[in-house]
Amino acid sequence: MREMKDTARALVRISYDGRVHKTFRGHLAQERFNHEVRVLRRLEERGCTFVPRLLEVDPETLKIVTTNCGTRVDQLNPERQKEIFAELEQYGVRHEDHELRNITYRAADGRFCVIDFEFATLLDGDANSVSLKPSAAQ
Repeated sequence: MREMKDTARALVRISYDGRVHKTFRGHLAQERFNHEVRVLRRLEERGCTFVPRLLEVDPETLKIVTTNCGTRVDQLNPERQKEIFAELEQYGVRHEDHELRNITYRAADGRFCVIDFEFATLLDGDANSVSLKPSAAQ
């Protein structure tokens, strides 16, 4: 596996078959794991095709395996970046981390995709959902 990200909050690796393996760790790891799983399931239910699809969920190890949504984007017009994140709201999700590192490019269909939903907000008023967006105090 090729390591893509190794931080205090997550280890992300891409396997040779292209699947993305993300292990949550650190502050609120269980909550962030649960939340990202919930958000990705909701996006799949609503037919969003420009986000990763969950393939495996392992609550014991706080690990998810998803489809690969392409390669990292190094540059993107700020207006286009806003449009990509805004498009998610049609599916009831606000990303909350509008950084370029959370956008990938899928060459197979020429589509920009969005990744990393652990801090997203579900917009449909689900009482069990909260945003895990870090505050300035965290």
